[in-house]
Amino acid sequence: MKKESFKALVVAEAGEKKFTRGIQERTLDDLPEGGVLIRVHYSSLNYKDALSATGNRGVTRKYPHTPGIDAAGIVVEAAGAAFKSGDRVLVTSYDLGMNTSGGFGQYIRVPADWVVPLPVGLSLKESMIFGTAGFTAGMSVSALTARIRPEDGEVLVTGATGGVGSIAVAILASLGYSVVAVSGKAEAHDFLKGLGAVRVVGREEAVDGSGRPLLKGCWAGAVDTVGGDILATAIKMTHPAGIITCCGNVASPDLPLTVFPFILRGVCLQGIDSQNCPMDQRLRVWGKLAGEWKIRQLGGLCREITLEQLDENIALILQGRQRGRVVVNMEGE
Repeated sequence: MKKESFKALVVAEAGEKKFTRGIQERTLDDLPEGGVLIRVHYSSLNYKDALSATGNRGVTRKYPHTPGIDAAGIVVEAAGAAFKSGDRVLVTSYDLGMNTSGGFGQYIRVPADWVVPLPVGLSLKESMIFGTAGFTAGMSVSALTARIRPEDGEVLVTGATGGVGSIAVAILASLGYSVVAVSGKAEAHDFLKGLGAVRVVGREEAVDGSGRPLLKGCWAGAVDTVGGDILATAIKMTHPAGIITCCGNVASPDLPLTVFPFILRGVCLQGIDSQNCPMDQRLRVWGKLAGEWKIRQLGGLCREITLEQLDENIALILQGRQRGRVVVNMEGE
């Protein structure tokens, strides 16, 4: 095994604030020592991967590096671990693809306590259609369904064409919730309604410019993936005892808000941390995604690409032009 080579996307520093990326041949000796060695069959493209692939030091500290925060494949070696050769597994979150060589390589080696057995009901590819984005959406749905019911009113989903947003729309709609999707892309309305959204509103309708600390209650809950003014507006428009989950800051990490929605309406703001989620909760959410929350049109949520096509798709996601999920077939040519 020591001399076996494999393909990986490698991002390298070419000068001050200059980075290059391309497919290179790597060997197993290039991977971290110990843990579980996995042959990666599928990965997926996330916004964090694109940041790592462009040299963002907030995501990846040292280069050269192979991004890919998601991976699904077959265990090759697992000495002393709770896994054996041939096991079908997935890895998302933790440090994979950030500062640990990630799923854009055909092999990864990771600690055993990062590894999740592939849930019954999901194929390796389906697990990567979900990936970190789907798992994050699942955590958000879990928080919402524990506090509100479909009859309590409409649920807002922001950034609805992205990975987290599109999967959240589909799951919530399948559970009987009336989902209102936020998107700035007029051409995406049919896509979102096909996922189950009852209506789609533009970004301008989702941002309040009045500066008022509270607005008319419209939402029983919300799944926010973007942060900033859109999140602040959603909070101000949430019914008493409603809940908003927060998992992103692509619009802004700032939250221009008073405490009034929380102390006058009892609104709950639930942060979603999928990276460091405890394993018992992780297994529970993956079980839901493979079972009662599995999306009927799951395959329609993704485009499948090869490792060689990653570069152009990284550019698309950075431009905000990705819709749904992009799955990387690591065995494809």
